Amino acid sequence: MARSRARNPRQEPREEVERRIEEMPEQVAEIVHRAMEGSFDPLGNIAPILHAQVLWALHPVALWSKEIELGKRNVALMRYVAQRLSGQPAEPPFVPEPYDIRWDHPVWTESVWWSTLQQGYLGWGQSLVEMVRQTPAIDERERRRAVFWTGEFVNALAPTNFFWTNPKARELAAKTWGLSLFEGFKNFFADLAAGQVRMTRPDDFHVGVNLATTPGDVVHRNGLVEIIRYAPTRPQVHRRPVVIVPPWINKFYVLDLTPDKSLVKYLCDQGFEVFIISWKNPTREMANTTFDDYLMQGVDVLVETARSITGADKVNAVGYCIGGTALASYLAVMNRKLGADACPVADATFFTTLVDFSAPGDIEVFIDPATVDFLCRKMQLDGYLRGEDMAEAFRLLRSNSLIWRYIVHGWLYGEEPEPFDVLYWNMDPTRMPAKMHCWYLREFYLNNRLIQPDALTLAGVPVDLRQIVQPVYAVGTEDDHIAPWQQTFKLMRHVRGPRRYVLSSSGHILGIVNPPKNPPKRKYWVSDLTDSVPRADSWLKSASEHPNSWWEDWVAWLRPQAGELVAPKDPASVPSLGKAPGSYVLER
Repeated sequence: MARSRARNPRQEPREEVERRIEEMPEQVAEIVHRAMEGSFDPLGNIAPILHAQVLWALHPVALWSKEIELGKRNVALMRYVAQRLSGQPAEPPFVPEPYDIRWDHPVWTESVWWSTLQQGYLGWGQSLVEMVRQTPAIDERERRRAVFWTGEFVNALAPTNFFWTNPKARELAAKTWGLSLFEGFKNFFADLAAGQVRMTRPDDFHVGVNLATTPGDVVHRNGLVEIIRYAPTRPQVHRRPVVIVPPWINKFYVLDLTPDKSLVKYLCDQGFEVFIISWKNPTREMANTTFDDYLMQGVDVLVETARSITGADKVNAVGYCIGGTALASYLAVMNRKLGADACPVADATFFTTLVDFSAPGDIEVFIDPATVDFLCRKMQLDGYLRGEDMAEAFRLLRSNSLIWRYIVHGWLYGEEPEPFDVLYWNMDPTRMPAKMHCWYLREFYLNNRLIQPDALTLAGVPVDLRQIVQPVYAVGTEDDHIAPWQQTFKLMRHVRGPRRYVLSSSGHILGIVNPPKNPPKRKYWVSDLTDSVPRADSWLKSASEHPNSWWEDWVAWLRPQAGELVAPKDPASVPSLGKAPGSYVLER
């Protein structure tokens, strides 16, 4: 008995599952095995659900208890319908989430028939997801994957997604004599031609025309990057320039969308010289590009170009998302190679940056060994990962708001998508070179080696984030589903210099593209950290809350470290390889 209790509780269900599978008919067992091994199920959306079903079968007492609970829910639903049919007031047994706008049409509450349809769907969907979530003896990571894919299945079958069970679609078709359906067909074929469900119209925006219009010049170009220097807008600027490493998963102009939203323009207007990387959109010929290349031909080239042009001893460095992960890696490398005093980076700012990938957020459902193996094999054939594949994965994480909403409004209602600069940027993805991206997924997401001292060697030296002693300003966002703020907060545990952490309201993009407004639209929480770094939730309780954007707080933090004010070098005296936004950003 003691030996039985000492065994890993996660292993016992797995062994029992394997035994039960062997008892199945041969063809069925083969399909289940292939799904669980990943060959039949490369994206891992079937195996976790199959595993949950088998585990429920292995726990008949728990299953029976759950069936009794489901029976009670069905009784509650029938009682509600009976009360509505008899004209009595009745509280619906199943309530949609407050942010779920699918049920905004008044008929969902006014009509008995439509209310019954809604309640039946909500009861079934909530019960199914809850049952998967409560699967006994399942590994927690697999539980999350099973819940996610079950939720995607439930979302896809919502009655609002189909014409005959969407009251607004039927109403519009009747009012317009079918014109809304005709327009819906046009939108459907336009989406087919675009290769994706459009969130905005591609012709509404043009990079360099009404997006990314801050004046500047390309001052350096190699096979991986263009370096853009923006024209100073003040007669004097801080001696140390700001250099920005944007994510190469998307294009840099998210930080220079329109003049009123541009972080680049804001920094220029505050008296900083700004340099930014525009990453090349990888082709098949770049299949063997490595993460080292992104550091030394990208980040290092940015830093040295800015120093060379401005004559500054050091730079103020900024990294966004994976660009921040690269910046942290670069800092650790240069501090070890040169020492902190000789490192060309004076301080570092990190936007929504992960260095600890132990709990990377909802994206985790797409990242397991079998899925990564599948992606790496696919990338080896193509030389890269398609940007559309990456974009589709991120959209699946919020399928109701980023997929089904646009299908319903476009195909069923016949509405053209509205112009929205952020969504246009989101539909303008980039490819990932095969070697770099496969290494990135394995070493960071699967093995989480960046936070393990000396576990990785980059640019010829072991990487230890504890070597980072420069002042650090880090920003997380409250509703970030790509880099959860609680996880980005863990960066504070691995660096050793002065630290200031900010939590912004909103999500991964709008929490960063967050210019000051009057009246304020958003808020933020901020606090400096000492050597003792608390848990994220404890930090939030003690942090001070402020209205409006964190940009002003950041600039106040930057100024003392950016050096004295000097006259900027005349842009005409710096050789230009072309006007901003350059040519790489236009590659598709």
